[in-house]
Amino acid sequence: MRELEAKAPLETPGDLERRTTLDPSDWRDFSRNAHEILDDLIAHVESIRQRSVWQPAPEDTRARFTRSLPREGRQIADVLDDVRAHVMPFATGNLHPLFMGWVQGAGTPIGMLAELISAGLNMNCGGRDHIGIEVEQQIVRWMREAFDYPEDATGLFLTGSSMANFLATVIAKVDAIGDATRETGLRSASRELIAYTSKASHGCIAQAMQVSGIGSANLRLVDIDASGALRTDILQDMIAIDRANGRQPFLIVATAGTVNTGAIDPLPEISMIAEGEGLWFHVDGAIGALAIFSDKLRHLVKGIERSHSIALDFHKCGQVPYDAGFLLVRKGEVHKRAFAQSSSYLQRADRGLPAGETWPCDLGVDLSRGFRALKTWMTIETLGAERLGASIAHTCELADYLAKCVRQSKAFELCVQPTLNIVCFRVRGEDDSINRELVLDLHESGIAAPSWTEIDGKCVIRCAIINHRTTRNDIDTFLSALESLLEKRLNP
Repeated sequence: MRELEAKAPLETPGDLERRTTLDPSDWRDFSRNAHEILDDLIAHVESIRQRSVWQPAPEDTRARFTRSLPREGRQIADVLDDVRAHVMPFATGNLHPLFMGWVQGAGTPIGMLAELISAGLNMNCGGRDHIGIEVEQQIVRWMREAFDYPEDATGLFLTGSSMANFLATVIAKVDAIGDATRETGLRSASRELIAYTSKASHGCIAQAMQVSGIGSANLRLVDIDASGALRTDILQDMIAIDRANGRQPFLIVATAGTVNTGAIDPLPEISMIAEGEGLWFHVDGAIGALAIFSDKLRHLVKGIERSHSIALDFHKCGQVPYDAGFLLVRKGEVHKRAFAQSSSYLQRADRGLPAGETWPCDLGVDLSRGFRALKTWMTIETLGAERLGASIAHTCELADYLAKCVRQSKAFELCVQPTLNIVCFRVRGEDDSINRELVLDLHESGIAAPSWTEIDGKCVIRCAIINHRTTRNDIDTFLSALESLLEKRLNP
């Protein structure tokens, strides 16, 4: 035994470092591979028009992601070859100008570089005194300016507007019944809490009521008008009825760009009702809030500046890579009261890394947070708000163009006049199912990717024109393909 021990090689410090470090053993080789995949990604985006919008992953690719946990690593070059062969060709498709199924931004090459930088720096932006916090605060200042919010307003990056709407619901609850609700829950409420939103609002509003503990049964869904916007006369009546029955209205959630049709609720009128009734006025602006960047569109969201909070997504019309949701709150002190906590590991100081009075973790539920602000900052810094606004206005003009083409078509009928950049239409005189089948036909053709939804109980084709790369020629190509597929279905 002693003889075997004597023959065992001694591990040197260099051997230990090579065995325990996760850095590459050959930095030059790693750099070469990194540059090659970056070039491939740039080429992928540059040539996106020559690719299918979407294609299903073949069985061998799906099987590649059912393997057991690897015990030993592989060469980075081999892993990147897998990315090229099994990941890049089968992405969602939202880079493509004819991806119109859902409200998803196309990203930009600038954002791609920002993500690379952010991952390289690997900053946790939950708090402490480092530059990542300052970059996020720059975005907060810009959004205060854009939406005419006061200097003490606060803002926070989140995964998306679903989370932002949830946080806004919690903040409104704290504002309505006090800080004690954080410990005692709804026992702090002397009356039943009631919130209001339109029947066309996103499902995350009801979910926010559920997760906040108030319950979606306490969410009143207000009827909409022919354009899809909330009816304020019915809203006012509902509030009066709830007050008369001893309940406590506390929140109105208006929508700036409904998910089905892009309709915008009458924000000025709703703000007046909220002010008169003493209710928190929140705007779900995931789709339409950034219209504030456009001189042509700003009037559509007039009244949003009078809200108490706004949820928006930079990763939609702002074209920032996923994910980059954002919440802006007028009453910064209420925002902080809703989430800040005192823990020994979160103690502050007047110098060093623990410096700073309010950290992002004081304004939400996440302590570990990525550097989402960098890709947003780089996008706005490089392109400017005016160019981003012009891009949003362009997609709305394309929606008007598509709506005009549909009105002139003998095969299709328009379901509602678009407010922003979402167009809904259907096949004339045919069963609802054909609209759904046409959408799936288009997906499988690789030519375009719209979606379908229901309006007034009818299945309709829905086109969300969000992509900054989309042109009139793309709309013409889409319609031509759709008409051809319809002809094949009607005359097989």
